[in-house]
Amino acid sequence: MVSLLDLGPDQLLTTTRSVRKRLDLERPVPLELVEEALTVALQAPSGSNLQSWHWIVLTDEDTKRRVAELYSRSYELYSANRERVDETARRVGASSQYLADTMAEVPVLVIGAIDIGGELPAGNQSSIWGSLLPGAWSLALALRARGLGSAWTTLHLAYEREISQLLGIPDGVHQGVLMPVAYTKGTDFRPAGRRPLADVLHHNRW
Repeated sequence: MVSLLDLGPDQLLTTTRSVRKRLDLERPVPLELVEEALTVALQAPSGSNLQSWHWIVLTDEDTKRRVAELYSRSYELYSANRERVDETARRVGASSQYLADTMAEVPVLVIGAIDIGGELPAGNQSSIWGSLLPGAWSLALALRARGLGSAWTTLHLAYEREISQLLGIPDGVHQGVLMPVAYTKGTDFRPAGRRPLADVLHHNRW
């Protein structure tokens, strides 16, 4: 088992960031390290404890390239319709553009999916995604503890059907997140700026 970064629970939770420009594209990532982090992530809760998630780990260069091409195509459409109104938005936009440009070079791509045995229902789907996304966030935390970074991305879903066909994902299994995974350039991440709790906290009613 690899040695973990010296991070307390609160520090781990508050310094796990979406990493893009600080992903180390040159350093290989041992597959067993990703699988170790996934083993931790499998302790996350899922509805009725069904554990109907699936994790597709991509390391093949040609497969990554083809997924990255679809991701980049989706990002172009997304970016064209976004107005960068302030410095924070412009910084995030530049970081996101970098990831779209380099996605194929990231050592490992992880797709989280969930098997519901059919089509997604109309209306509220929180019970479905609530059985996948906690596992994906646990994976991000477990990766951070091991000196690896990731970013939460969903733009590939514009081409979910094409990616499912490429990867042989069966009907009834729906993708929910794509996480590029690499060692980070340094591990000194800090908490991000957030709105004050008082702005979003409601007691008893809105």
